[in-house]
Amino acid sequence: MPYQPRPNPSAADPRAFAGYVPAFLDQLRARNFAAQTVEYKGMALLRFVEWCAERGITRVTDVTRPMLQRYQRHLYHSVARSGQPLSAAGQTNRLAAVRGFFKFLTRENVLLYNPASELDLPKLEKRLPKDILSAEEAERVLSQPDVATPLGIRDRAILEVLYSTGMRRQELIDLQRQHLDHERGIVAIRQGKGKKDRFIPIGERALAWIAKYLADVRPDIEMADIHTLFLDEAGRRMDPHRISRAVRAYVERSGVDKKGRCHLFRHTMATLMLENGADIRFIQQMLGHSLLSTTEIYTHVSILKLKQVHTLTHPARLPEHASEALRGDANTRADANDDATPTPADVLAMLDAEAIEEDRDLGE
Repeated sequence: MPYQPRPNPSAADPRAFAGYVPAFLDQLRARNFAAQTVEYKGMALLRFVEWCAERGITRVTDVTRPMLQRYQRHLYHSVARSGQPLSAAGQTNRLAAVRGFFKFLTRENVLLYNPASELDLPKLEKRLPKDILSAEEAERVLSQPDVATPLGIRDRAILEVLYSTGMRRQELIDLQRQHLDHERGIVAIRQGKGKKDRFIPIGERALAWIAKYLADVRPDIEMADIHTLFLDEAGRRMDPHRISRAVRAYVERSGVDKKGRCHLFRHTMATLMLENGADIRFIQQMLGHSLLSTTEIYTHVSILKLKQVHTLTHPARLPEHASEALRGDANTRADANDDATPTPADVLAMLDAEAIEEDRDLGE
């Protein structure tokens, strides 16, 4: 939830935290930061303000560099809601919010100096991906929802979309019916990460399950939101934590000895398409990544060619004997021969960094 300061007896104090945290968050909104980013920073600052209050610190002018170093050590010894030690990424995100807050206070001349200016952030580990599904394992997970039930049909459609497109969890939540082009097999991602728009292909099998969901499930939902594609039982936009828990449950139920949530399918999609010969540049556009080199400008590839590459290299396809209810028109196939700038390892490293962010979003 958005930052909500506790009732504070010193709120009338012009130097109290309660007066400046909302102002900082408002400044982020004015700079067009994503609502989710503002919310996370607010939550991180709430934890810091509460830590300070427990030690009798209620004014921003009372915070010193040694106190911030103590808070950093506190985070190092903290545990997440999962019961595991707070990851380096989790520590970094909380400290980054604090650093940004004190930079704001200094720039606004509330403070004469920035006590957080020399606060070093934890060094993040460069890890190889922990778990990636094989094509066979992905099919086992996708087969777990009970498609004899309305919720099973919806969940199967969600899994198919995640696997086919590799879109982020929030992009799935924000997906609207009008963003889908069933005829061309293309989906528009509006205001994705970094508030960027992009067009990506979606497979005929995923579209077929979406069509089944729209035909068999949506008419029976009392819709509070008529535009959003995937809704909960009350007709509201899906909760991100609930989606992640559901995906994890399906992975566990499948018997696949791997861990993961929504991001598992994003990573799997990219890896399997690379293994099947897709050019790295096409994968980048699907994922919504910019080129890693800051000296080059990203050149967008043709969405039609990207669709052809997706059809050729993504393993999820409708079988020839599929029922008409789950079949669409076949897509034209073609080769992709563009040169790639980044390496597959670069893209997989960026995906792993995103997985860390997803863990942070869930408080793990």
